[in-house]
Amino acid sequence: MGSGFSRMKKQAKMMQAQVGQMREQMAQKVAEGTAGNGLVKVVLNGEKELKSIVIKPECTSDVEGLQDLIVAAFQDAAKKLGGQEDMLGGGSGLSSLFG
Repeated sequence: MGSGFSRMKKQAKMMQAQVGQMREQMAQKVAEGTAGNGLVKVVLNGEKELKSIVIKPECTSDVEGLQDLIVAAFQDAAKKLGGQEDMLGGGSGLSSLFG
């Protein structure tokens, strides 16, 4: 019975290493999101950290509209990253076991 447990332990360590590699790969990915026909563009990395934002001057007079465009552009970029994050469980599943 001891050998079965050690095999499972070894498999768990291998899975942990694979999850770590996937996280590193995700951190290297970037996605651009846009809103308002390109009035606002944001770039997020794989950890959904905002890396850059570009706001065209013609949308700066309407602050509330600009705020909505920033949120929409962020959500657009996050959505593009979303499918890749799901492979790690999106905060549950395997990622919570090893996280």
